[in-house]
Amino acid sequence: QVQLVESGGGLMQPGGSLRLSCAASGNIFSLNAMGWYRQYPGKQRELVATITKGGSTNSADSVKGRFTISRDNAKNTVYLQMNSLKPEDTAVYFCNADLLVPEPAGPGYRYVEVWGQGTLVTVSS
Repeated sequence: QVQLVESGGGLMQPGGSLRLSCAASGNIFSLNAMGWYRQYPGKQRELVATITKGGSTNSADSVKGRFTISRDNAKNTVYLQMNSLKPEDTAVYFCNADLLVPEPAGPGYRYVEVWGQGTLVTVSS
């Protein structure tokens, strides 16, 4: 059983900073791309930023220059440093990971996509 556990959300004033963390645990053979998504009430989940195993990143235009995604492969953890926060950054943030895990009943491996439970970020004065 593989799970992603997020932490670091909370309430912050506009212009402030928060850092989200997401740790993957379980029977993981290889942890590939990881990312952060956010969801506003009544809307679909949207991409915030992604990072490959090798460290290549991609981010939404709305967060470029303010948010930075990074990862520690030794800790199976991805981070999202959020600076210059705006009220429109208020959302539930979800961690996502593409993993290679052992087949549960036999040899070989399979790819799975896993989501965290989400962490609420509120930006308000």
